[in-house]
Amino acid sequence: SSKWEEFMTKVTMTVNGKTASGEAEGRTLLSSFLREELELTGTHVGCDTSQCGACVVHVNGVAVKSCTMLAVEAEGAEVATIEGQASADGTLNSVQQAFQDHHGLQCGFCTPGMVMSATALLKDNPKPSEQEIREYLEGNICRCTGYHNIVKSILAASGQDVSAIAAE
Repeated sequence: SSKWEEFMTKVTMTVNGKTASGEAEGRTLLSSFLREELELTGTHVGCDTSQCGACVVHVNGVAVKSCTMLAVEAEGAEVATIEGQASADGTLNSVQQAFQDHHGLQCGFCTPGMVMSATALLKDNPKPSEQEIREYLEGNICRCTGYHNIVKSILAASGQDVSAIAAE
């Protein structure tokens, strides 16, 4: 047994509907725990400073930047990651499908965080305006796009007509 084992804590949470446990130091970020301990690498880490939003997951139904939360704080919580968004048969959810249909991604690095943020927005505001979407996404950075097709994708996922909005 190494001297570091005494600093490890068993952390158990429900991730994407399944009980998941792993060992974490008290200082381990939820983003690191999900990626390294649970091998759910869809949650991306772009900054470690809560600026980019690539690490957004849902904790007990609330969108959270997982680089700002310790894994031990998620003990007993319900956590949803990008890996749990599609149906069991692999069918994309409405937000994922809209991102695909309306070219709401380029390199894809920010996409998991964008999809998780958009899902949370639509839960709270089922028919957001373009301005409301842009304001909600202020905590998510995309370095490839001008956000136009991301916003269009979210409008489409909400069931709003986007046929008059040109693709960019």
